[in-house]
Amino acid sequence: MIGRIVGTGSYIPQYCMDNNDIAKLVETSDEWIRERTGVARRHIISGEETTVSMASVAGKRALENAGIEPEEVDLILVSTISSNVILPCAACEVQKEIGAVNATCFDLNAACTGFILAYNTAAAYIAAGVYKTALIIGSESLSNLTNWNDRGTCILFGDGAGAAVLAAQPEASETSETTDKPEASENDTSKLFIPVTHSNGAGGEALSLKSRHDANGLTKEVDKEETFDEAHYMQMDGRAVFKFAVKKVPEVIEETLQLNKLKKENIACYILHQANRRIIESVAKRLDEPLEKFPMNLEEYGNTSSASIPILLDEWNRQGKLKSGSKIVLAGFGAGLTWGASVISV
Repeated sequence: MIGRIVGTGSYIPQYCMDNNDIAKLVETSDEWIRERTGVARRHIISGEETTVSMASVAGKRALENAGIEPEEVDLILVSTISSNVILPCAACEVQKEIGAVNATCFDLNAACTGFILAYNTAAAYIAAGVYKTALIIGSESLSNLTNWNDRGTCILFGDGAGAAVLAAQPEASETSETTDKPEASENDTSKLFIPVTHSNGAGGEALSLKSRHDANGLTKEVDKEETFDEAHYMQMDGRAVFKFAVKKVPEVIEETLQLNKLKKENIACYILHQANRRIIESVAKRLDEPLEKFPMNLEEYGNTSSASIPILLDEWNRQGKLKSGSKIVLAGFGAGLTWGASVISV
């Protein structure tokens, strides 16, 4: 069996901060931010919005889009680095909120590569016959982890959640055994594609964040107005991350295509983690692919870490841009360091 994405959903906080709002906090300007990142706005949680509440709404919308009842879900994975709860895990809280009473639930932390690894994990379980229907969610409240006095990071990040439903479908080889059809080719959409993922812990200092604990080992409450040690906010070596991404992302995409015996002309589009416009442009150039094959929405949302890929995937789905039978490459990169790519059929 293979896991096919049969539904998507997302949730974006209503409150929006544009670059002019950021310029009131640090020395910067709309022009400066747009030129270096491509970001114009980012959405920030407010009121009772949390990582779990956003994940729950995105998950509900994905199930509705798929036409699947919550009781049919037997696996929920939530990828996040910014959950408002530690115990129980965010996935169990989502289960409670949406009524997926038959699901096994757990969280996954791989930062901006998280949705890729969550997708791969769910797909592997489905291929092994362990589960049939999986709900995978990327949800982040990065505003709680952002130092709003640090120009190098506060201009980049936003909050949001995206989700996808994977449902078990017969693989091409299984169908051919019963119908005497030829084996799957590069044009088959019912083919099990092999993902490629990598990690380099030695490069972890490029993106880091220490846990907020006091002297007694108790977790401190997050307060945007409180001043923590800088290490308790997201720390990033922007130049190191840029060099890492523009080299490793095209490499892992090429590796994935070669492993699955696919050519670039077989790929309808590349949905990359939305970190920086210049990174995406550099990846397109190195792959010698037109920029039109690399959709972007970071102008509106900024970097939402593990939520960025599923948010963009949901937007393209809702806009009717995911054409049936086409192949898409999903690629993520981020803290760890981690990076990877997967091919999906729609």
